Amino acid sequence: CTHYLFIVVVAVNSTLLTINAGDYIFYTDWAWTSFVVFSISQTLMLTVGACYYLTFTGVPGTATYYALIMTVYTWIAKGAWFALGYPYDFIVTPVWLPSAMLLDLAYWATEKNKHSLILFGGVLVGMSLPLFNMVNLITVADPLETAFKYPRPTLPPYMTPIEPQEGKFYNSPVALGAGAGAVLACTFAALGCKLTTW
Repeated sequence: CTHYLFIVVVAVNSTLLTINAGDYIFYTDWAWTSFVVFSISQTLMLTVGACYYLTFTGVPGTATYYALIMTVYTWIAKGAWFALGYPYDFIVTPVWLPSAMLLDLAYWATEKNKHSLILFGGVLVGMSLPLFNMVNLITVADPLETAFKYPRPTLPPYMTPIEPQEGKFYNSPVALGAGAGAVLACTFAALGCKLTTW
């Protein structure tokens, strides 16, 4: 019972931490920076909870089920925000499902090898989620149009963004998010697996 309760708690907290996953759309000045930060945070939250659930049940497919729980929770929460007039796009949330499927695949293809799940699954989730996140960003409402429709206060001078230089690595938010995510997700996958033996 404690384990199942823990799964629900982790899923709820994952949802709370990723609830503003689409929020970078409205901060056009910081769009790339926010995209990277949100991509990494979503990657880590998905990985730790899904790996815990996966190794607890030992059944390939439960990582995808965990991502589905996160998605449904987020739809409900975002629905409440939307009802209050906040311009959320529902399309930004199912981004976790295909990445969780890759996690399940790594576990299943290596015959439930926990170390392969940590290494291969972590890298796959870390590399894939920023890519899926960018596909979502392309399909949502135009950021400039939204920014004009929902104006925000002028940023103070210390918050004024520095424009990225041409040709620098951080000019590619998907590459930066995928690189950082792939490294960090392995650590969080290991943490998720360790939680089953607490």
